[in-house]
Amino acid sequence: MAATRYTIHRAGPEHLPGVVACLAAAFERHRPDYTPDAFNDTVPDLEVMAGRLQHMTIFFTTGQGKAAIGTIACAVTSPGEGHLRGMAVLPEFQGLGIADGLLNAAEKELRAQGCSRVTLDTTRPLLRAMRFYTRHGYTRTDRLQSFFGMPLFEYEKQL
Repeated sequence: MAATRYTIHRAGPEHLPGVVACLAAAFERHRPDYTPDAFNDTVPDLEVMAGRLQHMTIFFTTGQGKAAIGTIACAVTSPGEGHLRGMAVLPEFQGLGIADGLLNAAEKELRAQGCSRVTLDTTRPLLRAMRFYTRHGYTRTDRLQSFFGMPLFEYEKQL
């Protein structure tokens, strides 16, 4: 199955149920490694996701009759700087280049909005994601925060 069979879309309110379902399915296996509040922030309900859509661009990928098989969100956080969050691909579609396409779409969007630097945060259970981001030019910064009782690691990239 080639990644070219998948299409990336910009989400509108009507797409949010599929995006939330994608996040829930992708992160369910990590639930035991997250605090309840951290998991709920990572996999928000529709109301929270609708709020995010007000200040973030949310992309999603469709394929094989599924509403959303991957997603990522991005936003400009300060002049010249953007931030990514909510990257997920359904487990059965991982390794097909979908995450590459989503990341490229988000970075392209941030560049178009004048960003030259992008950050993202991730947690220790997401080792595969950390390797993915490193392969795509992100480096871990010294910034470490608490994310509902979990360490939250910042990564950055110059665009």
